[in-house]
Amino acid sequence: MAVWLFMSMIRLLSSILLAVLLLWPSTALAVESGASLFQNNCASCHPNGENIIRRGRTLKIKALTKRGIDSSEAIAQVAREGIGQMSGYADALGEGGDVIVAEWVWQQAQNAWIQG
Repeated sequence: MAVWLFMSMIRLLSSILLAVLLLWPSTALAVESGASLFQNNCASCHPNGENIIRRGRTLKIKALTKRGIDSSEAIAQVAREGIGQMSGYADALGEGGDVIVAEWVWQQAQNAWIQG
């Protein structure tokens, strides 16, 4: 009887865990998605957080904060709407893509763009 109860609880917990994993976005998945979005849409002008068009307009923390872009939300707005010579990428990034790539960029900026 105890073995049956134990196995039933294991099955129930496994089902709950599977449901949570399927319905809750994974942090690792978001990081991978942010990296992929960046690689596909941003890296050609911003390799490793640099800027090949305008050297001072990098994605490094010092340059971002100097321009008042001091959060992932601010980066998402720039990604979505554009700034200066850079046009917005809302369509290319897709719905919610601006937030995902911005969170990834902000994390990279805080870590000095050192990728492991």
